[in-house]
Amino acid sequence: MQREVGYEPRSVKRLLAEMKDIAELMIDLSYSAVLLDNGEVAAEVLELEAEMDVLQLKTRMSLLMAARSPDDAEALAPVMGIVGATEKVSDATGDIAKIVLEEIGLPEAIRGALPEAIETVVRARVASDARFSGLTLGELNLESETGVRAIALHRAGEWVLNPDHETALRADDVVLFRGPEEALTGVYQSTTGAAYIPPNPPEPAIGDLERATDSVVLMKNMSELAVDLAYGAVLFDSTDLADEVVNLEAEVDALQDRFEAWTLRAASRVDDPVSLRGLVHLARSTEVISDAAVEISEGVLRGIGSHPVIAEAVGESDEILVRLTVAHDSDLDGATLGGKMVKTETGMRVIAVRRTGREDVTDESVTKETVTRARDEWEVSPGPETELRVGNVLLAKGPRTAAERLDALAGE
Repeated sequence: MQREVGYEPRSVKRLLAEMKDIAELMIDLSYSAVLLDNGEVAAEVLELEAEMDVLQLKTRMSLLMAARSPDDAEALAPVMGIVGATEKVSDATGDIAKIVLEEIGLPEAIRGALPEAIETVVRARVASDARFSGLTLGELNLESETGVRAIALHRAGEWVLNPDHETALRADDVVLFRGPEEALTGVYQSTTGAAYIPPNPPEPAIGDLERATDSVVLMKNMSELAVDLAYGAVLFDSTDLADEVVNLEAEVDALQDRFEAWTLRAASRVDDPVSLRGLVHLARSTEVISDAAVEISEGVLRGIGSHPVIAEAVGESDEILVRLTVAHDSDLDGATLGGKMVKTETGMRVIAVRRTGREDVTDESVTKETVTRARDEWEVSPGPETELRVGNVLLAKGPRTAAERLDALAGE
């Protein structure tokens, strides 16, 4: 039975922040459900999808109430676009979860590739007599000690997204932990009192199916990055970042084309071609997520700009986006991301680095002389070997407290 929804005065800013947080959590959980073939995690995704449906209706109602003139309509159009795009992300991740719940299935080959693309997520119910019961996340200091992070908590039918150091683990809470599998073993046992049983290792992939699987993994990484950059584009009203989102979406489309060809070739060499249906389902949903990222940044792309409520909502979400410049006296000057262990030390993930270079161009005026001008380049999804210099701009994502640590490291 569908839940009835009526208008109630609520902050659009807060509604947008909730939608952003839930959409990002759903991306994590849906792929993890597929990786682990875990019906319980997949069911959590569908619960979140139902919550998202209610939130988007409430947000649309609030936006309609706020539009009283043509100027209002123009200013709020990008906000409405973000609501629709976020709903698309929610629907796509729900479809991914159904691969598990409806037993569509995936070739075992893909589970050999996905662990490299995403960290493992486990669902753990707190036992009253477990070691972690009654303790706060701050007291446990999990992320610093083990690399495992509590990304969400389900308590008495309510969600706590990105719980902080003051959040206590109570008996019967359902906690979603994300991190390296070897570290999750101890965390799971200390939470539930039971031993963690990892999924069986898959058989190695072969031939065209292996290439199709690699394409899906790349599509997943690019789509997730595109969503992050899209929110960065609207937060900072950056056409450069919006252009990068468009470029990523084009790359995902190209990968989708190659994926389809390799999957069709593989179908002739597997015992049961129907077993590839889940892989096709996963690729299609992943491509929808990248399309939605472009829609999130469409207001910036079309020169409408971003309404202040969008920036405020992104700033109030549980995982925030920050833009920092490497200062002259910064410890990051001349260092690599891996060398300084930026993610480990701060808890922030650098998703893009902007560098300002120089290029020679022909002056289009009467003189036709060659002139030198500044040119910005973005390196998206930088790795541990990425070297930083004074003046580089970092776009990073993570908890608010972690942002303060990165700010100190950058020297701003």
